[in-house]
Amino acid sequence: MPAFERHVFVCHNNRPAGAPRTSCTADGKSDLHTQLQTLSKEAGLAGRVRINKSGCLDQCEHGPMVVVYPEAVWYGNVQPQDAADIVSEHLVGGRPVERLRVAEDCLNTRSCPHRG
Repeated sequence: MPAFERHVFVCHNNRPAGAPRTSCTADGKSDLHTQLQTLSKEAGLAGRVRINKSGCLDQCEHGPMVVVYPEAVWYGNVQPQDAADIVSEHLVGGRPVERLRVAEDCLNTRSCPHRG
C-alpha cells in the first residue's frame, strides 16, 4: 500500500472542568473529526488522506486544532462547518484555508497574544 499523501490530526483532548487551559473537545466527542472523515471519503480521498484523532497538540488557546502534514499547516478555532472548506480547498485543491490558519509566530511560543 502506498503512503498517504496527507495526514490530518484533529485534537481530541478533553480537560476536566476548571482546568487552566481549554479543551478542543468539551464533551469528549469530535464532530469535527467525524465531518472531516465523512467529507474526505465523499471526495474520493480514502486511502490517500488519513484523518486521525490526536491527543493535545499544545495549542489550546487556538482550539479546536487541526494540523495537516506533510505541509505542517496548523488550523485553529476549527468548527465542524469548516471541515468542508478544509477538504475541498486543502485536501483536494492543495490550497490551505487561510482564514483558519494559525499564524506561524503564534505556534509553540509563549509570546502569542492568544495565550492565557
